[in-house]
Amino acid sequence: MHATDHTVAIAAVGLPKFWEDHKAVLIEAPIRIAAIIVIGLLIRSIARRAIDRAVRPVQGAGTGTPRILRPFRERLHTSSFLESSGLISERRAQRAATLGSVLKSAASATIFVICFLLILSELRIDLAPFIAGTSIVGVALGFGAQNIVKDFLTGMFMLLEDQYGVGDVIDFEKASGTVEAVGLRSTRLRDVNGTVWYVRNGEVVRVGNKSQGFATVVLDIPVSVTADTAEASTAMLQIAKDMAEEEAWKPVFMKEPELLGVEDMSRDQTVIRLTARVRPLEQWRTARELRRRIRAEFDRLDINTTELSTP
Repeated sequence: MHATDHTVAIAAVGLPKFWEDHKAVLIEAPIRIAAIIVIGLLIRSIARRAIDRAVRPVQGAGTGTPRILRPFRERLHTSSFLESSGLISERRAQRAATLGSVLKSAASATIFVICFLLILSELRIDLAPFIAGTSIVGVALGFGAQNIVKDFLTGMFMLLEDQYGVGDVIDFEKASGTVEAVGLRSTRLRDVNGTVWYVRNGEVVRVGNKSQGFATVVLDIPVSVTADTAEASTAMLQIAKDMAEEEAWKPVFMKEPELLGVEDMSRDQTVIRLTARVRPLEQWRTARELRRRIRAEFDRLDINTTELSTP
């Protein structure tokens, strides 16, 4: 009986002391960890909502440009084809969606790492070995996946600088065509033969964009050496000017056509060069129509020509 009373007395004295010594681990630490998790999830949800809101186009603004793109440089063109087909909106939407995805991933990763380190700190775990081990693993992964990292970094700069977008006609040196999709790791384009090309962004050394700012139509018209070059030149320039003044073609021409004169000559022919500045992606259609009209006018004036060509 006395032994039982003694055990109860020890428990009555020891339990409060044990509770006092370990309450930080049993109650305070779990509460702090739960609070860190809840706050982290809340901040992540707020960040993702803010990014989604920034990605959506501004309603009623007229431009339809998402808020996320406003701080960045944009090289949009005003091709009537792109405007009518809606590719400008698609270009902006895809660029904004890609940037939004990157920001979401970066925000989630940052919040996760901070919360994880705070939880380890609450559990009284030494972070120095963990950070050192993580650094070693990061270096190893960096060496093993350097091509992937290069592709993603190059893709990020391409998007931020708006080097090209959906609907642009670009030349990757080894592949050229119309851009169908732009991602962080690769770009998809389709050439004139319908072949789809997938190009890794990290492998792009240089890119030529034929859809930014303006395009130039360059026509080298060969005429016979017996033809009157002054008459042929006057006819070519007049045809181009008349075409630029037509209602259907006036929005296409950005500058009055210019006749540069004799570009080349040989024993068989004389080449006369005509140029015209037009809107992006309109150069091929304009050049075909100019060739047709020039050939018809030369036939009417009985000006001998050889096969029409462009450089």
